[in-house]
Amino acid sequence: MSAAASPGRDDIAALAKGGRTNVFGFILRLAARIPFLFVAGRLYGATTVGRFALAVVVVELAALIATLGMKRGLAQALAKTDRPHAHVAWDALAVALIASLGASALLFAFPGIMYPKSPPVGFEGWLPAIVFAIAWSDVSLAALAYRHNIKASVTARAVIEPWTISIAATILWYISPVDGLVIAYILSMVAAMVASILPFIRDYGVPVGWKPRLGTIVSLTRRNIPLAGADAIEWATRNIDRFILGQLFPPAVVGIYYMAQQIASLPGRLKSSFDPILGPVIAQSLARGDRAAVAKQVRQVGFWIMAAQGCLALLGSIPGEAVMGVIGPQFVAGTAAMAFLLIAEVMASMGAVSESALIYVARHRNLMISFGMLIFQIVLSLGLILLMRRLGWPENFQAAGPAIALMVSLAIGSLIKSRLLSRLLKAPVSGWRWPLVWAALVAIGVGSVFTSLPHRFEWAELVFGLPAIAASYLFVIWRFAFGPDDRALFRKVPAPAG
Repeated sequence: MSAAASPGRDDIAALAKGGRTNVFGFILRLAARIPFLFVAGRLYGATTVGRFALAVVVVELAALIATLGMKRGLAQALAKTDRPHAHVAWDALAVALIASLGASALLFAFPGIMYPKSPPVGFEGWLPAIVFAIAWSDVSLAALAYRHNIKASVTARAVIEPWTISIAATILWYISPVDGLVIAYILSMVAAMVASILPFIRDYGVPVGWKPRLGTIVSLTRRNIPLAGADAIEWATRNIDRFILGQLFPPAVVGIYYMAQQIASLPGRLKSSFDPILGPVIAQSLARGDRAAVAKQVRQVGFWIMAAQGCLALLGSIPGEAVMGVIGPQFVAGTAAMAFLLIAEVMASMGAVSESALIYVARHRNLMISFGMLIFQIVLSLGLILLMRRLGWPENFQAAGPAIALMVSLAIGSLIKSRLLSRLLKAPVSGWRWPLVWAALVAIGVGSVFTSLPHRFEWAELVFGLPAIAASYLFVIWRFAFGPDDRALFRKVPAPAG
């Protein structure tokens, strides 16, 4: 094997290894998230969940801004520096801490940003204190991912965080049903931070001779402004719908939508699961000047994510009413919103993967595209809600308007971003393959058999229908869409000789 070929093979091997680890982590996260949704829906109810959802959306935005783009920008900073990596990583943590303190102070001073309908009660007022924990966890895991330590991310995000919130929310309902969800959330974020910082210290150590460099920190912050903007816009794209609903509908409607959003966001977590390994691999390929390798990496991961998200979208939307009914009868009203949100995740996959490279090769253009699509999404969301309200449509139909707007804007954004990246890399980047359509049609046919059963057999849609839908879809994908590189995801790739 040539020296030039070796890095490419190593990259696919690293992506496959990281993908296996993160798909396993995704399954663990899914197993832990379902109990939380059940507990939140059945015990706390739609109104309490809606109030919680509006507060969390603000806190998570503050934490995201406090990372100043270092979730993805840290990999490039580490790849290009000649300073000790520990010093650069601790510089990033220092920046995140300072920004977090500022964001927390703002939210403490103006709690109405989190609770627009009524002032915070009990522990709700302490929610801003958790901003630094979320930011530090994100930056620590980004530094670990640069060294291909994905296990720490899986442990913190897929095991510690979701199981802590699920168990704590269950126990706290008996102690403090008013703010039990908030306390459980705070505990889960602290636990995730500890699970992120400990392996970070083991890998990078306590930096000997490190002193925060004001000039370096300011420079790092300035370089990461486009990344921070891209992260904030991506986050807003997935959460502005909840904020809009919070201004136009009562908390119960927001709570129902939030539950639909939580189920629909599970496919999206597959892409974010690849971020820890995809970002460093792309950064290292660009440092070598190998743009063809970047295009191949985007194509490969794009297809993996699209195929997996398609399966999850079908599993959630075909027996949609039964899925939402598991959370609670009142949440069935969110079935239409969930279906549109699931389709939106599939539409978003190529744009999201393309952005993993665009933030390095065209970060300002990527930012402008994202910002333009966000404005389009907001205008379309408001337009659809007001139109359906004028036509006298039911409230649950109106609440699906932002989900439709998200689906349309993500589809258009994905097309624009993938074409821009292809032009810049001078190579195709699309992971689309026609067997995805064949697999979906087969799965829909199989699922229709179960959804046509009488209502008293609704349980069969979940017990037997879900496995049948998944099996039929995955059989077609494996048989007609997968090639040798795709199957690397399911086997260990031997290390190159020499």
